[in-house]
Amino acid sequence: MKTNNFKSTWFGLFPLLLAQMGLPPNKPEQLYSRPRVPKNLQVAVGQTLLASLSAKGVQIYQCKPLSDNPNQSEWSLKAPQADLFDAKGQKIGTHYIGPTWEANDGSKVVGEVKSKADSPNKNAIPWLLLQAKSNQGNGIFNKVKYIQRVDTVGGKAPVKGCTRANTGAEVSVNYTSDYYFYGI
Repeated sequence: MKTNNFKSTWFGLFPLLLAQMGLPPNKPEQLYSRPRVPKNLQVAVGQTLLASLSAKGVQIYQCKPLSDNPNQSEWSLKAPQADLFDAKGQKIGTHYIGPTWEANDGSKVVGEVKSKADSPNKNAIPWLLLQAKSNQGNGIFNKVKYIQRVDTVGGKAPVKGCTRANTGAEVSVNYTSDYYFYGI
């Protein structure tokens, strides 16, 4: 009988012990599954999947003259602006210019694009592999080294409407995507 009490007490306290040590009770790899991506979007060997979040927001484009022909204009990405949600649908952060991902816990990661691939959805923005340029704070984004943007819907720049006459105009295009965050 004492053995059963010991086991139930030990297994009940084990997650608390892990939390005290700063370790999650479950490995992130057990909580999330990696997306299927083209080879050029795969993360470096040895990286652990830390989080999987969905984003809902807009891609903001600005009408700008072409650098090689100032008489013509095109829509150029100014910034993303999106909310980040966990698997339960809870808003846990935001995504904005940088590109930056900021969690409600105060942690941030700023990334830079390493590689991209066309989305299987021809009307959606490309899938991306980004590498962290900087991390801030002690939270979910503290140890992120790589980010994948996949399963994109929408967000592409308009094909028309950017002319020399409306240079500087902005347009927001709705998009959704999934972001996968990796670290060691």
